[in-house]
Amino acid sequence: MALIHIENVSVAYGLPSRPVLSNVDLSIEEGEFVCLLGQTGCGKSTLLRLVLGSERPTAGRVLIDGVERRQPDRTCGFVPQKYSLFPDKTVLGNITFGPEVNEFHLLSCLTPRYFRRRSQFRQEAMGYIRRLGLQHADAAKYPEQLSGGMQQRVAMAQALINKPRILLLDEAFSALDPGTRKDMQRLIRQLWQDTGITVIFVTHNTQEALYLSSRVIVLAKEAPDQGSRIALELPVPELCPEVQISTMVTRLDFASGCARQPEDAAFATA
Repeated sequence: MALIHIENVSVAYGLPSRPVLSNVDLSIEEGEFVCLLGQTGCGKSTLLRLVLGSERPTAGRVLIDGVERRQPDRTCGFVPQKYSLFPDKTVLGNITFGPEVNEFHLLSCLTPRYFRRRSQFRQEAMGYIRRLGLQHADAAKYPEQLSGGMQQRVAMAQALINKPRILLLDEAFSALDPGTRKDMQRLIRQLWQDTGITVIFVTHNTQEALYLSSRVIVLAKEAPDQGSRIALELPVPELCPEVQISTMVTRLDFASGCARQPEDAAFATA
């Protein structure tokens, strides 16, 4: 059974109703790396928030392991587009904040068990700091002392320390300079290969989607007054010849702008 089921989901906002997603059906297996691709405003981030549980669909259901999503929990880790660090906490404090809040309330912070667990959380956090390419000395720095790429590494550590089964990234690298973005792409792909975590990654960059994912899902609208549907699902082979990559880029770019695939034989899947 697939890990994530999105069943006939529609989302509309406002009065009069403005459709964003229409009748989206999608299944994602455990261990997949899925990129959601499409133009700005097509509902990519909305779909991500439905999986996170921070939003509910207007119609349809989102299920993880057969259980309907109603609110965020530790099943999903989330890395947003904009930096999400607490400015008054160090790198170490930012990473350990989530586990500490999840496990302890105010009064229990005075118990011996709290101090033992806090020490364990800090050891785990230092492990993620090293694994994500930061230095030991960075643990004591505050967000204002970090570059954009360093802040996103910390945000990933924040999400991963809770040991989620699913990692959600909402255009997490779009604000980075090209060199840092490539470094982060290599990092997240290596992390996925090493851990087998399920990843859903939102992007509007076709090349990024092909480089990172095992499957690309294109969302697009058939008309401006309609919600987006799945225009194309494209598996991405592990080893892909250059000519096939070029063909896939063309197909994905076409689908992003039009919900109907071209019938020209040149666009047939190799």
